Amino acid sequence: VDVLLKAVGDTPIMRTKKWAVERTRTIQGLVDFIKKFLKLMASEQLVGAGMGRGFDQEVGTLYECFGSDGKLVLHYCKTQAWG
Repeated sequence: VDVLLKAVGDTPIMRTKKWAVERTRTIQGLVDFIKKFLKLMASEQLVGAGMGRGFDQEVGTLYECFGSDGKLVLHYCKTQAWG
């Protein structure tokens, strides 16, 4: 699944925004990847409480429900951005 990652707020921007991700990878696995890629400190967290789906949800399932134009767009941030 092609995943387009977009930074929100003061979160560091990833130079590579489009990633090919296995359909079976969970959102938690993707969060762990982003944190490692951005070299976030252990005390820094990516916000996910507002997400309607759990972190155990597979990327492929989210793509089937919310994907468009051949990709799944996900936003990531360190602070609450909406609502």
